[in-house]
Amino acid sequence: MVGDEGGGRSVSFAGCGFLGVYHIGAATCLQERAPHLIRNARQIYGASAGALTGAVLVGGGSLAEACADVLDLAKEARKRNLGPLHPSFNVMKIMRDGLCKNLPENTHQLISGKLLISLTRVSDGKNVLVSNFKSKEEVVQALLCSSFVPIYCGLIPPSFRGVRYVDGGISDNLPQYDSKNTITISPFSGECDICPKGNSANFHEMNVTNTSIQFSLGNMYRLTQALFPPEPKVLGELCEQGYSDALRYLKENGIVQDSVSIDLALTREGQEEHTQIPKCIDRKAVAASQCKKGMQNKEMLIDQLKLAAWPLDGTIFENLPPRLRKALQEACKERCGFYTQLSKFLPMRLMSYMMLPYTLPVESAYFVALRLVDWFPDIPDDVRWMQEQFRQIMGAVYSKARQRLLSFSSCCPHLWLHVCA
Repeated sequence: MVGDEGGGRSVSFAGCGFLGVYHIGAATCLQERAPHLIRNARQIYGASAGALTGAVLVGGGSLAEACADVLDLAKEARKRNLGPLHPSFNVMKIMRDGLCKNLPENTHQLISGKLLISLTRVSDGKNVLVSNFKSKEEVVQALLCSSFVPIYCGLIPPSFRGVRYVDGGISDNLPQYDSKNTITISPFSGECDICPKGNSANFHEMNVTNTSIQFSLGNMYRLTQALFPPEPKVLGELCEQGYSDALRYLKENGIVQDSVSIDLALTREGQEEHTQIPKCIDRKAVAASQCKKGMQNKEMLIDQLKLAAWPLDGTIFENLPPRLRKALQEACKERCGFYTQLSKFLPMRLMSYMMLPYTLPVESAYFVALRLVDWFPDIPDDVRWMQEQFRQIMGAVYSKARQRLLSFSSCCPHLWLHVCA
């Protein structure tokens, strides 16, 4: 259980793709309701989308703008028939532009030594945590490396300080140094401190790169949403759920106290009952009875508080900070243009799918040409890396074939001599 000060605790955000809006809601709650928890935290850990949230949280960025950027990214991914797999969807470029816009110029000074970003090294698949940065560009590059899903985001992984890295969630999706003193946050129901409530009767869980995920249909559906985003409204509800789950955790652990309001209500109730006591009744016995009743009511309220599911209703939405609430409302608004409304009709959707074999090659050629232009400054380094990888692969194949050939010749020397003759 966390004390009031939360001193010495760390916070870890799990990787989760587009479900990172859950982290934004939870981080907003921690920032608004328990700022000392973030201020006094030893470390902030993050992988993939969790690293993005951690960077905005401690790097001086705006969580509301980050939430709007994620929802805009989801709408951009859903715009085409193939979704995020369409050649026009350049997720790495959109993320880079959003980070450069949202993070301040001195973000590297704010997060160095505080934020630990989980990376997976391509050469050996080992997990690497980076925490010291010399410039804002290094911060952005490390975040892009931590969020790079192979094939989904591209074929050539990005580099950080000359070393190639991919998504940190592949090797460690929930980085932490001391599990007992780390508040873990995940949008998947399981054993994390802040996560959606799952089915208490379901004891089947799976551990995915250090992340406990309950085996349920809800989590399976969330896993698909991590890479193929749902409608912005669903993501907005997930952001609200992150806020409410974090608020429930703070109240259950006594970081945000509700005992004052409960005591005031019980005192007011006791005073009203006390004024209606007839003179013929023993006041001491009534006072003892009222005290016992008050304690029972207080325990009942606390139990209800701990068991509450905190549904996504209007009261929780009203508790969201104004900037985050406005960002959610604006991002969830649908465009009312003529083409947008026309494209929703079933005949138009069917026609677009029927024309896909003809339009996709043209669009692919156009957007591939645009990517080549953007890739031009990095071509020398990337080509050298691909050549090195090709040599390593061919060397491994050659050594493997040579070992098998030598083992075969040692087992059957007479056949080997016959072949040589």
